[in-house]
Amino acid sequence: MTQLHGMSVPQFDAVRAGLQKNLDSGEELGASLVVDIDGDRVVDLWGGFQDSARKVAWGEHTITNVWSATKAVTSLAALMLVDRGVLDLDAPVAEYWPEFAANGKQDVLVRHLLSHTSGVAGLDQPAVIEDLYDTRQASARMAMQAPWWTPGTASGYHLLSYGHLIGELVHRITGRSLREFVAEEIVAPLGADFQIGAAERDWSRIADVVPPPPLPFDLAGAGGADSPALKAWTGPVIAPDMANTAAWRSAEIGAANGHGNARSVARILSVLARGGEVDGVRLLGQKTIDLIFDVQMEGADLVIGLPLRWGIGYALAKKETVSWIPDGRICFWGGAGGSVIIMDLDRRMTISYMMNKMAPDILGSERSAAYVAAVYDNLAG
Repeated sequence: MTQLHGMSVPQFDAVRAGLQKNLDSGEELGASLVVDIDGDRVVDLWGGFQDSARKVAWGEHTITNVWSATKAVTSLAALMLVDRGVLDLDAPVAEYWPEFAANGKQDVLVRHLLSHTSGVAGLDQPAVIEDLYDTRQASARMAMQAPWWTPGTASGYHLLSYGHLIGELVHRITGRSLREFVAEEIVAPLGADFQIGAAERDWSRIADVVPPPPLPFDLAGAGGADSPALKAWTGPVIAPDMANTAAWRSAEIGAANGHGNARSVARILSVLARGGEVDGVRLLGQKTIDLIFDVQMEGADLVIGLPLRWGIGYALAKKETVSWIPDGRICFWGGAGGSVIIMDLDRRMTISYMMNKMAPDILGSERSAAYVAAVYDNLAG
């Protein structure tokens, strides 16, 4: 039996049993899972291994690349600026970033960036992953591009561009990089073990990402060479094991290279479920949190093909997209391979699951679904 550490209250025994089963079967390599209800961690579990050789145990302070769960933290940074009155959702992006007006983007609004409807879902070709490592230069390239569809008319998941776009707004307004802002304004006040990128001193406790089988996503059938899907998935192409390199860990990719674990991601994002304040640290007012649920776009996403409902910065619960998240005042997102972060405002509950063995899924996985379903079943019971 693979050792599972941490705690869970008896009400959530089925959640613990599900994680133990997957660790024992090898479905999980290493993972962490947290359920926070109004500041009370009723589930706080971790176990398995950091490496495929199963020689290094996944410990309490193991962190891993959380892929697009990073976007949830990046969105929080933007909302904090909205809350402070220095970022207006209805202002043109070019008001803060004049160069962004190039090539027909003068009417793109801040809310379009935060709802993946701006049309700037990646880099124009030619593009390689190394282009994203120069944050300011990559942002400048995005500013000069023409949108890939009429902004505000559809969503097209900003796969790798999201952090650069939002990060440039943070930089223009505060004079700090997104990485610095998150570290100083979110991580430090909350005491959360999370970073965009990863400091070299922490590399020894990073659980390497284990790539999945091929994603069940047919780029060839996604609309042809000029489709937003093909452009986004190839602008640039990313191989999952890139996350294990020094170059990736040293970069600032606010869409995809956050490093943390279930506890730290839950600590940060529980601010949404808990009315904007965590243990005396207030990051948002309730009116700003309410803005998240202002539906910006609903329908088939041009990049990932799923029927999504986008609010401001987060996806909103929609049974047709993710059947294992119930209806209600719930916002969420996740990372490639299955990680998820769910903020349930009705129940003041945050569910966080971060792991290193990726499943072949775009949003959530069979494992994610089982854990989350067990949480809600146990809650009801």
